[in-house]
Amino acid sequence: MSWGDEKTVFNVVVNHEEQYSIWPEYKALPEGWRAAGKTGTREECLAHIESVWTDMRPLSLRQAMAAQGASA
Repeated sequence: MSWGDEKTVFNVVVNHEEQYSIWPEYKALPEGWRAAGKTGTREECLAHIESVWTDMRPLSLRQAMAAQGASA
């Protein structure tokens, strides 16, 4: 199995900044990332990310911008 193998199963993962990625199921998750509940082929996982990750700004930036807007 490898990243390019069409039979490789991937997990959708998310970090503390709510940024998404994919990670092969056969490898331990990297530190700072957690499973987001979707498993499938590379294409299925990327399609899922495209549908759920609608605001690509990191969480800390979104929070800072919201705080600025609230204080303006």
